[in-house]
Amino acid sequence: MPELEAMITKAIAIAALEDLEKYSESDVVIVGAGPSGLTAAYYLAKRGFKVLVVEKRLSFGGGIGGGGMLLPRVVIDERGLEIVEEIGLKVYQSKVKGLYTVYPEELIARLAVKAIEAGARIWLGVSVEDVIYRRQPNRITGVVVQWSAVQLAGLHVDPLFLVSKAVVDATGHDAEVLRIVERKLPEFGVKVVGEKSAFSSEADNLVVEYTGKVVEGLYVTGMAVAALYGLPRMGPLFTGMLLSGKKVAEIIARDLST
Repeated sequence: MPELEAMITKAIAIAALEDLEKYSESDVVIVGAGPSGLTAAYYLAKRGFKVLVVEKRLSFGGGIGGGGMLLPRVVIDERGLEIVEEIGLKVYQSKVKGLYTVYPEELIARLAVKAIEAGARIWLGVSVEDVIYRRQPNRITGVVVQWSAVQLAGLHVDPLFLVSKAVVDATGHDAEVLRIVERKLPEFGVKVVGEKSAFSSEADNLVVEYTGKVVEGLYVTGMAVAALYGLPRMGPLFTGMLLSGKKVAEIIARDLST
């Protein structure tokens, strides 16, 4: 019988490489496992799409975990109640009229569990360093990925490719995928304006309004929307993030079904 140490390595290698082979092609690759990315993953996987979320950190949740300046609550308003109730999140009535608070760690956990239970996969420690594109018409057809640890080490190691019918930039304030397209594919006409200063009520609505397709095969959700279009930020109010994730899922589902 093989030594246990060898058996452990074989078990991991076999299963992980099977996953890598399976998700070398997906319906949707979502870049970023923050609130909008996880919400989009849940609603897309729930509809039966093959969804892979890649996250450069070794944890998910994006900006949720820090609460408001490390105070352990975040805020939603009445428009977000339907989503948080659907994912089974406990909501607390605020003493401030019209607002509700939730525990950030519970919001992270509920979003992740619902996305995973619906069938989405989440790969942690994976960074997107480039996109895959085609011409006539111009379109994005996937992402180029590398282990985050390799990037942090400053090593030159060739990446691998993940092909998909749709790519979602859910990387938050940095809009990482959009900036790659802006820099390397100027013919696509993507210009990342950069987000404006805080204007919470306007920002929360505009982020949802502007959520959607950027170019063929590439979509944007969450705070990456604000970075792309020069919209204001809203701080630890997460209604817009959840609604943006749901909206981009609906748009992609419609596009992939036609």
